[in-house]
Amino acid sequence: MNTKLTLSIEQEIIEEAKKYAKLQGRSLSNIVAEYLKSLSNQGEKKPNRELSKIVKELKGSLKKSDNSRSYKEILEDALIEKYLK
Repeated sequence: MNTKLTLSIEQEIIEEAKKYAKLQGRSLSNIVAEYLKSLSNQGEKKPNRELSKIVKELKGSLKKSDNSRSYKEILEDALIEKYLK
């Protein structure tokens, strides 16, 4: 059953939200409803899936290095090595 909801939101935000909804081919009500639904689903825990045999065997086999670098840093170093040296 649908029920009306009254919100107080700045006019500029409403206008931008309506433009967004139109571009998505959806109603603003639908977007707000889906957003609120997603908030209520965040607290629900997803059921634990059983790990496959290979994952169980590999679990814990790699140790994270203390001086670990981000993917971005590793990529940057690789590109410098490839193109500048």
